[in-house]
Amino acid sequence: MLKGGFVCCLFLFFSCGCFIKSVPLQQKRCKKMEKSKTMKPLTKAEMEVMNVLWDASHALTVSEIVMGYADPKPAYTTVATFLKILEAKGYVEHHRKEETGRTFYYSPMLSREKYIAHVVNDVKDTLFGNSAKRFCSFLIQSEELSDEDLREILSLIHNS
Repeated sequence: MLKGGFVCCLFLFFSCGCFIKSVPLQQKRCKKMEKSKTMKPLTKAEMEVMNVLWDASHALTVSEIVMGYADPKPAYTTVATFLKILEAKGYVEHHRKEETGRTFYYSPMLSREKYIAHVVNDVKDTLFGNSAKRFCSFLIQSEELSDEDLREILSLIHNS
């Protein structure tokens, strides 16, 4: 169901724009990203840090981010380095709380949904000539969808 659900979301995203309109976006804006209009891609390691931050309901310290990893956990300094890189790319920001003094708290500058939308659009544009039809056709043909998945996709299209 996960793959079928993914295909459904992507198909709806490209066929009617419902996917983006229905997800809450972070209110904060990254000035770096707004100025450049491009997002530098995340490495797998950077994505792991971002997933911990996106899953949290509040800003986290480096130690809390390390604790958010499955075992084996990365070194504190490794995560701190990735946070510096992510901040330079414009994906995270840090601040200090009065009561904790020198400790930095990190939070994402954009939502997971916005990043996913950017990556999916980039794939559509670069690999499928900006054709949502070709992109969706590829996804549907490359997935092993059950009859129920196909019915769900059709139902989502008809109800949108």
